Amino acid sequence: MMGSLILPSTCATMTSLEIAELVNSNHADVRRSIERLAERGVVTLPPLAEVSNAGPGPKTIKAYSFSGEQGKRDSIIVVAQLSPEFTARLVDRWQELESQLAKPRELSRLELIQMALAAEQEKIRIEAERDHAIATKAQIGSKREASAMATASAAVREVNRLKGELGKNSKHATVIAVERATGKRFPKNAYVALRRWCKRNNAQAVDVVDERYGTVKAWPAGAWLEAFDICLESLFSA
Repeated sequence: MMGSLILPSTCATMTSLEIAELVNSNHADVRRSIERLAERGVVTLPPLAEVSNAGPGPKTIKAYSFSGEQGKRDSIIVVAQLSPEFTARLVDRWQELESQLAKPRELSRLELIQMALAAEQEKIRIEAERDHAIATKAQIGSKREASAMATASAAVREVNRLKGELGKNSKHATVIAVERATGKRFPKNAYVALRRWCKRNNAQAVDVVDERYGTVKAWPAGAWLEAFDICLESLFSA
């Protein structure tokens, strides 16, 4: 069971204990990671709060409490630093917490994924600068270098996965993503019907990253449904 704040909150809140459970890490390690990132100015050090402890040990423990948009951003950066593969799970958890408050979400899932992507890219940049600084002071051993390369490679793969998710979700999808999901091939001018729907309904396509073309258009679900009778919610709901 996830750790939760004892005192009620007026906004979505996530604790370092809950983050530790999400990424299968020791809570002490998560706290140290938060403190290191705060010392470097990458995140804002959140306040400590008493939280219930469902695991072994005392009934309540001290944990950092992330809340609001700043807390959401900082928690994504922390998880990207600890375990990049769990960033999507963290995004889903934030959505769950916000829906429990029964108030309009300030950020869409697409925007949260973009935040996670930005956090991944920032993590890669920080690690690259750190490794460069170390290399100027001393010779990096072959074992350490191989480990650093493997870590960077895993982070890059996670960035690419997040980029792909931007172009295939229940709200927007690229032609390439729909082709892959349905096994169908669309004519080169398929975008004309999609664009016509957007103009008629005063809607906008979303620019997403593409490895081959730099950026491509992800078209709204309504355009796909009317032009090609394709329901994105059914296609990409998993």
